[in-house]
Amino acid sequence: MKIVHIIPGSGGTFYCQNCMRDNELIRALKDRGHEVTMVPMYLPLNVDVHGLMGDTPVFYGAINVFLKEKLPFYRHAPLWMERLFDSEKLLQMAARRAGSTRASGLEEMTLSTLLGEEGRQATELDHMIQFLDREIRPDVVHLSNALLLGLARRLKNDLNTSVVCSLQDENEWIDLMSPDYQKKVWDLMAERARDVHAFVAASRYYADRSVEHMNLPREGVHVVYGGVDLDGYQVSALPLDPPVLGYLCRMNEYFGLGVLIDAFIKLKKESDFKETRLLLTGGYSGDDEDFLKKMKKKLSREGVLDDVEILQNFDKAHRIRMLRSLTLLSVPVLAGEAFGAYQVEALAAGVPIVQPNLGGYPEFIELTGGGVLYQPNDGDHLAEALASLLSRPERLRRMGAQGRERVLQHYSVDQMADKILDVYREIVRKN
Repeated sequence: MKIVHIIPGSGGTFYCQNCMRDNELIRALKDRGHEVTMVPMYLPLNVDVHGLMGDTPVFYGAINVFLKEKLPFYRHAPLWMERLFDSEKLLQMAARRAGSTRASGLEEMTLSTLLGEEGRQATELDHMIQFLDREIRPDVVHLSNALLLGLARRLKNDLNTSVVCSLQDENEWIDLMSPDYQKKVWDLMAERARDVHAFVAASRYYADRSVEHMNLPREGVHVVYGGVDLDGYQVSALPLDPPVLGYLCRMNEYFGLGVLIDAFIKLKKESDFKETRLLLTGGYSGDDEDFLKKMKKKLSREGVLDDVEILQNFDKAHRIRMLRSLTLLSVPVLAGEAFGAYQVEALAAGVPIVQPNLGGYPEFIELTGGGVLYQPNDGDHLAEALASLLSRPERLRRMGAQGRERVLQHYSVDQMADKILDVYREIVRKN
């Protein structure tokens, strides 16, 4: 089967869960003998894509998309000029700039991209369709998230191909917009969803949420949990002398780093946990720098900055090394998430998780038994949950062992690939 995955890149500056999911899925599909091409959008990808992309260019390059949104005359720029702005060096520079990876200020551009052939970036879609028609002629095109639904109509009609779309945390982008824009984006996504043959949601929670927001037929939404290539993860000894807390995600306010830091400070003030350390990794963008400076000042003011270490490298080898040194992991995303690949990675190392009772976290912890929930999502209640587990070593170890066993059984990349292949085969047969 010829399969194309269209994936928005983050430029490699932070831990991108969708990028990692898509990368590992593509490798697994290739291992099964399918011809799979990764097509990047906006920014370069932040994963090891050696052997996956070939000579595939970046489409909808962030600089070109911005210029076509703001400068009407540039919408007719010659191809050589567009390719100049799509160079990897310039796109990497764009990725490091503040504003390149947040919704605020990009609301109209989001709507325009969702309009596809009717939007201000229509020539970008022309380039993509021409490339796919000339070079690949795919049987299936898989969109990485629903913010790419503006591509679906022409993919389906011009290429006569089946279109699948993943659903995972589109709200993280949309929720940062004003209420008026939020409604416009969800309504347009609902309209464009009609051009998709099947959706794949990262959890039951997010499938239900997407059905409600986008008025989707429930039978057209398949729940396939994110899988991880579990090779290489080493079991942590779950140290208690001292305990080591971990955070693995983009380091910003939205993903709850401030909540974890508040909990860490509170924990350090208790005599039983005053030696506790905190390891942070996952990278950040220019938008996050002011927040991180504030967090460092808070830690310094409380006299605990020396017990916090920020690990700059977050590729898989470095993540494995970090996880095997942890006692607990928490990524207390303020509004919760659909899934959270960091949960699978932590439990693959036998490290229990402590998460807010929000989003898809209860579903994952129920299925794995590898962690505990707390509410409400603030530093005081997180500190209580952390202290409760750290005070009960036998429960901590039992939870880590059970979570690791369930992850190995149910959250491998191979299981994810097999279930998604079933979706592909079903829609290709019907279409």
